This record gives sequence, structure tokens and C-alpha cells, in this order.
Amino acid sequence: MEPTDHLLAAAQRFGYVADGEVWLRPVLGQPARRVGLVKESDADALTYFARRFEAFRAKVDELLDRMAASDNQGSFLMKVLHLKEQTLAYDALGDFAALRLQLEAAEAAVGVGVARNREKNLATKIGFVEEAEALRESVEWVSASEKVKDLRQGWLKTGPVDKPLADELEARFQAALQAFFDRRRAFQADKKAMANRVMNRYRDLVLQAEQLRESTQFEGASRQLKLLQQTWREVGGSLPKKQAAELWARFRGANNYFFERLKQHAEAQRAAGPHAGAPGLPEELLARKRSLAERAEALLAVPPQEAIQQAKNLQTEWKQVGTVRGEESDRIWQRFMLACDKVFELSALEYHLRKRPLPEGGAPGGRAQLRAAALRELLKTDAEELETLRGNFDNLAATPANEAFRQLLQTKIRSLERKVRTKNDLIVLFDQQAGKMA
Repeated sequence: MEPTDHLLAAAQRFGYVADGEVWLRPVLGQPARRVGLVKESDADALTYFARRFEAFRAKVDELLDRMAASDNQGSFLMKVLHLKEQTLAYDALGDFAALRLQLEAAEAAVGVGVARNREKNLATKIGFVEEAEALRESVEWVSASEKVKDLRQGWLKTGPVDKPLADELEARFQAALQAFFDRRRAFQADKKAMANRVMNRYRDLVLQAEQLRESTQFEGASRQLKLLQQTWREVGGSLPKKQAAELWARFRGANNYFFERLKQHAEAQRAAGPHAGAPGLPEELLARKRSLAERAEALLAVPPQEAIQQAKNLQTEWKQVGTVRGEESDRIWQRFMLACDKVFELSALEYHLRKRPLPEGGAPGGRAQLRAAALRELLKTDAEELETLRGNFDNLAATPANEAFRQLLQTKIRSLERKVRTKNDLIVLFDQQAGKMA
């Protein structure tokens, strides 16, 4: 049988000619449909459309062969679906039902492979999510950042999962990464702010030392410079070498200059006699310091804007009194500093209340109650900040590389604890005032 005879026989099996048109017999649940026109003879037309079917079947066979040789059959799914759809509309004469069965079998095989791959992808992505969530508490920023980079790359390379799970996993993964980035950004901002504070603290100590270098109040200035030296050692932190060297040279120069003057002064005093220029007996110095503490405590009755400047003046006087050792001197110092702290906190309170003016008149004790309430609000902020600082301190590994930063955190924590104690003392004071006026 000639090839054309074979094609003609196949065409007559699946189609026919009527009124100069070529028709495909009913197939795949569809009625007979017209596929073309007779241009020369009926036989030529039928053979032509049978040949078109053979070309279409060759495309299907080629696709199925490529799928069989591939490890990623899922990538062929859309092509399979496209050819499957064409079996219902392609203008040709042939066994479309058999071709469609082949394509449906291929589609089912792809579905099984896709499901298997999605299960594997699901397990992989769940692992990525758990690793990302585990980084939420990490403070090893360098290694954790590298881990985040690896997780992101792995996530992008992993294939899809079922849609309902995909959105949930994506949200968990991105939320975990964002939590890490937020914590790292807050840490870096706090570290930068602390580094700036270290620089400013050193500069402030240099300026104070330079202001004291020419002082003639030798005993008081000597005590203050020794306190500045102790504070310098406690500041901690690190600076660029050039800046650190410049600041240290200025600080050391101011100290050396003063203590050289002190040495010359002491030699001159010894030459002048044992009682020349005596700064006063310890009892006299304690009396002067006690008076300064009482004056500082009395500032609570002075308007805050006036009181804060007077408190600064008293602190300057205190520095000039001189050094007295002993428990009584320490107790007076605590009284004095507590009183000054209260003055400064009251000034901060007035600034806070400036946009919330206290009502004039009203019930007795109302102003005291409002001040106590405002302090309690401020205490909440202090408590949150204190909790954050303590958490950062606890999470910061006690390694030599972190020691300077841990010291800075400890200094901030002690300062904030002192502010909290002062606020609580003022709240008690205002509550007592409100109670007396009720």
C-alpha cells in the first residue's frame, strides 16, 4: 500500500467529505466539525488533513520523549495542557482520542511529580523558617547576618509549595527575618549613639580638666581632677586611634600642668610655715558641706527655672570646699546629690508639663496630684528603657571584645536607676502634699 493510500484510509476512518467540505467525525464528546475545504479532489483533501494529523502527532511524541528524558517534568506541564487543548480544535483528520489519552496520562504523571516535589519543597521551607525564627534571639550579628543571607538564597532557589501553605510560610519567614533586621538595626543605632556619647564624655572630661588647670583652689581642684581621672578610666569604649591620642594628650596635659602647680604651691607653703594658707579644719569643712546640702534641699521650694541654676552654683561651691574623708562626709554628699537630682528632675517635669499646663485653682492638692501623675507616666518610659538596657546587657556575651560596651551599658543602667529613685522620692513628696491639702 502506497503511503498516500495509508493516509487516505486513515482519513476516511476519522473523516469524510460533504458538499465540498472536509469534516472530522464526532470524537471526544464533540459533534462532527468542519476542518477545511476541498480544493482539488476529495482524496487529495482527505490525504492533506491526514498528513496534518501526523505532523500534530509528531509534536506530541517529541514532547513526551523530552519529558521522559527530563528530571524536571513539571516544567512541561503547560505545553502538555496546550496540546491537550488543541486536540479539540486542531484542523486535521486522525485518532485525536488516542492522542488525548496519551496527553492526559502525561498530565497525571506530571501531577504526581509536582506533588512529590512540593512535599520536598515544603519540608525544606519549614526548615528555613525554623532556622530564621531561631535567629530572633541571636546577638552574634556577623555570623547571624551571613546565615540570613544563606537562608534568603536557599529560599529563592527552593521550588513552590501548595498555595494555602505558601502564603503562611512566606509570612512567617519574612516576619522572622524582619524581626532580626529590626533588632540588628536597633543594636547598631544604640551602639552608634553610645559611641557618640563616649566621644562626648571624653571631650567633656577634657574641658573640665582644662578649666581646672589654672585653679587656685588647690585642694578642691585636686579632688575634682582625681575624680575626673577615675571617671576617665570608667568611661570605657573605644575611639579611633588619632582622636583617642589627641584627647588623652589634652587631658593628661591639663592634669600634669595643674599638679605641677600644686607641687610648687605645696613647696611654697612649706617654706612659708606650717599654718600658712591652711584650708580649714575637717569640722569646718563638714559644716560648710552640711550647709550646702541644706541649701540644696531648700531649692525644692524655689521655682524650677531658678532652682536649676542655683543648684549648678551650689555644685560649683561644693567642688571648692575641699576634701573631707569619713562616713559623715559621705552621708552629706549623698544628701547633697539627692537634693540636686530632685531639682533637675523637677525642671524636666516642668518642661514635660509645658504643653499640658496645670489648672489654676481647683481642689486643694490638685497641682501636687497632677505632678505625681505626670511623674508616674515618665516612670513608665524609664522602666521600659531600663528593662531594654538590662536585656541588652544580659544578651551581650561577656567577652573581651564586648567588655567596653558592657561597661557603657552598666553606666547607663546605674544612671537610669538613679533617675528612677529620684522620681519615686518626688512622687512620695507630691502625694504627701496632696494628702495634707485634701
